[in-house]
This record gives sequence, C-alpha cells and structure tokens, in this order.
Amino acid sequence: MVILTGAGISAESGLGTFRDEGGLWAQHRIEDVATPEGFARDPDLVHRFYNARRAQAAAARPNPAHQALARLQAQHKGEVVIVTQNVDGLHEAGGAQAVLHMHGTLAGALCAACGHRWPAPLAMRTGIACPACAAPAGRPDVVWFGEIPYFMEEIFAHLAAADVFAAIGTSGEVYPAAAFVDEAHLAGARTVELNLQPSAAASRFAERRFGPASETVPAWVAELLG
Repeated sequence: MVILTGAGISAESGLGTFRDEGGLWAQHRIEDVATPEGFARDPDLVHRFYNARRAQAAAARPNPAHQALARLQAQHKGEVVIVTQNVDGLHEAGGAQAVLHMHGTLAGALCAACGHRWPAPLAMRTGIACPACAAPAGRPDVVWFGEIPYFMEEIFAHLAAADVFAAIGTSGEVYPAAAFVDEAHLAGARTVELNLQPSAAASRFAERRFGPASETVPAWVAELLG
C-alpha cells in the first residue's frame, strides 16, 4: 500500500497550503522563496521565510489523519509506505515510521557546496557554515521548484508493487507526484483520492472521498483494518 500525502492533510493542524489566503505563501512569490534562483538573489529573504515555516511547524501538532495513517502502518498486515510532499514532520510526530519525504524537511539543513546534511537549527541564517566542509553554504533541506525530488527510484519501485494507492490532501497539479496515480493504475493497484474537494487529478482515481482529512482518513483506515 502506497499513500501520498500533500498539504491538505496538515491544514487542520494549522499549516497553510499554497492556496490559503493570508498565509505565509500568500505573502511571497514562489519564485522568490522556493527556487534556487530566489535563494541566490536574496538568501536572507529565503531564510526568513523558512525560519517562519519551521517555527510554525514546530508549534503544530498531528491531527487525527496523521494518527490514523500511523495506526494503519502499525496494524495492517502488509507494507504501508507513506510518501509525503510535506516538509513539516507531522507524520513522524503522529507515530508514522520510515516516511519518504520527497520534498525534504524543515528539520534538515543542506550544504549547497558539498551536499552534506545535518539537523537544522530553529533559525537558519545566510552564510551558515557546513559542519563537514566549513563552506558558508547552508540552506534548508527542502526541494525547490526546478530541483529533483528525493527518493524517486524507491517511490516508483513501491508504486510498481502496490495493491492500493491513495492520495490524501494533494492538488494533483505538481509533478512528478501528480503522475503517481497513473503509475499505480498501470501496476494494477486500486486507487483512491481523499481530499477536501476534487483535485486536478480526481477523474483518474477509481474511488474518491471528499471532506476534511481528519474525518475521511480515520474512516477509511477503519474500513481497511476491519
């Protein structure tokens, strides 16, 4: 079983999506805070943005949807692989194991010079030194637009073996994740979307369930666990 989660699963924990009015994303252009070019132009702005996101995520708590997926992992007889586009760490806080963070994590720092990774401080700053090579090239370990997501080979291997594929709280607009349903369908998996409202990819799922994640996900997990 492969489960893809997006920003919608964390919305009820107080973490906004790209489309939320008045949230952190609404105050900035994506090109300025979520691209390598934006970081090169104004690293101070990018660090302030991710420091704010990191603080927001640190204060958030997992909701019943995160907890239900952790319960599914623990109690389902087969393998349950959670792949997330989120960088907030709420799956782990809710008890999930071995989550594949395809877009990285706010809890991590990355050296743009040598590729070394280390735990990020709550507040990063421009010129933060890499513990491995000492280059002043520390950045958030978050995959920006134009960069290749993490764990892609592993994810596609899981999709090829999946009996069930579920997408929870995703927009269906960001690739390569938006194509996962097609990969799973080709592998013969049963596909289901759980979302507040239909995503851009909703018509490509065999089953669709709409409503708040804190309600739809625990109900779906309860059905799977019998």
